[in-house]
Amino acid sequence: MSKSDRLFQLTNILRAHQPITARELSERLCVSERTIYRYIDDLSVSGVPVYGEAGVGYKLSEGFELPPLQLTEQELEALIVGVNMTFSWTGPMLSKASRSLLSKIEAALPHTVSTQSNNQRTVRTPGEHIRAIDSCHWDELHQLIQENQWAQICYRSLSGTETNRIIFPLGLFFWGGKWTIGSWCSSKNAYRDFRLDRIDTLEPASAPVKLPDSVNLNNYIEYQKNRSTHNTTDTTLSGV
Repeated sequence: MSKSDRLFQLTNILRAHQPITARELSERLCVSERTIYRYIDDLSVSGVPVYGEAGVGYKLSEGFELPPLQLTEQELEALIVGVNMTFSWTGPMLSKASRSLLSKIEAALPHTVSTQSNNQRTVRTPGEHIRAIDSCHWDELHQLIQENQWAQICYRSLSGTETNRIIFPLGLFFWGGKWTIGSWCSSKNAYRDFRLDRIDTLEPASAPVKLPDSVNLNNYIEYQKNRSTHNTTDTTLSGV
């Protein structure tokens, strides 16, 4: 990655996460803190209104905006691939939004670039006709997550055993063919994963118990990291 690209990335990080410390910036950009200090100086010299406050971190002056975004051919291809994958592998609502987004992207491109990307695109994603079967519950779970709502599911394990669970859904995860819902299971009093294609029924539910204060998406992800570190057998998709 060129220095100009890193400075652009640094500016975007500042816009989205200010205030942010030099250490956090160095971790996000995978460079040393000393390099971050140099980058900050470069931004200031180039006219970007960035300033630091001791013990708080760096900020941008209120109202600062970047010039219109210019994409390289590879960046454009990456964006289109991502949008098409969203269209093919998520629920109907997000799929519809991704198609609308793609239309806006193509409308904003020069005609020659838009035509070339359509006719000569070498990276393609499956169309709607082979949409994953497990996307049938995708929108419902996505909505429940947004509303911080519990759900009652009838779930089939890999052995065919059916159980009724009341879960608090935290996040949807795609594993290259299968979606899982990371959740807090009230009956197990622990984090659990469930494959969407093995959920037979799904409906909102009243809270069966008080959700522990420590239960959230970040802690779930940390739990999964620790679990994978100490367990060489991957059971993520088993839905236990």
